[in-house]
Amino acid sequence: MSNGVIAYEDVVRSYNLLGVRVDAVQIADTIARMEEWIKRREACHFVAVTDMHSIMEAQHDKGFKGMLAGADLVVPDGFPLVWMGRRKGFALRSRVCGPELMAAFCEQTAQKGYRHFFYGGAPGVSEELGARFAARFPGLIVAGTDCPPFRPLTPEEDREAVEIVENSRADIVWVGLGAPKQDRWMFEHRKLLSVPVLIGVGAAFDFHTGRVPRAPVWMRENGFEWLFRLAVEPRRLWKRYLFYGAQFVILVALESLGFRKFS
Repeated sequence: MSNGVIAYEDVVRSYNLLGVRVDAVQIADTIARMEEWIKRREACHFVAVTDMHSIMEAQHDKGFKGMLAGADLVVPDGFPLVWMGRRKGFALRSRVCGPELMAAFCEQTAQKGYRHFFYGGAPGVSEELGARFAARFPGLIVAGTDCPPFRPLTPEEDREAVEIVENSRADIVWVGLGAPKQDRWMFEHRKLLSVPVLIGVGAAFDFHTGRVPRAPVWMRENGFEWLFRLAVEPRRLWKRYLFYGAQFVILVALESLGFRKFS
């Protein structure tokens, strides 16, 4: 706070869900904060777009829970997080979904000269995504793209990746590595980069390039997108939605009834 003006960071509220802080924000709030960080350009900030899967990963990995705690913004992607936020008194209308947030930010700021870097995806995906967004949002600047291998990078490869991002003079890096890998990457690289904003958007790279079909709008807006994604990719997603989903319901019930506390 300075000169009687309240900084955006001073007014964001949050709630606790199974020991994970979730910020009670919507897409417009998230875009406002991202733009504030770009305007100030005083540090590298990272946004964790968090759903039930990430909340459950945090229950099984305390190190990952600590990484989420270190995020500058933890946004509720997933209707279970939205519903729990409402129960805790926050007027959340909808989730902050990575693909929608990405498209909204690019559409609203395309003429502002922000430099975008796309990091992640299968070979060629980030380049295609950059080209598609540049055509879709006239004025949008693609500062660079990089598709790292799915295996762990060697120290030399990692230094090269950091150098590529830094040399791009990006204002925002869209990270499409999937959770929890993308959150780990942002947490571990936030001190190595001068980019104002790192944000993990997971499957947005595949959705926006048409590699993976999206659920119908009515399913996305009513909490059933998980069912569509499970039907499309059952082998990859069954554990996330069935095993972790059942665990999530049980743990939330225990917490809500006061039988267990999470920190």
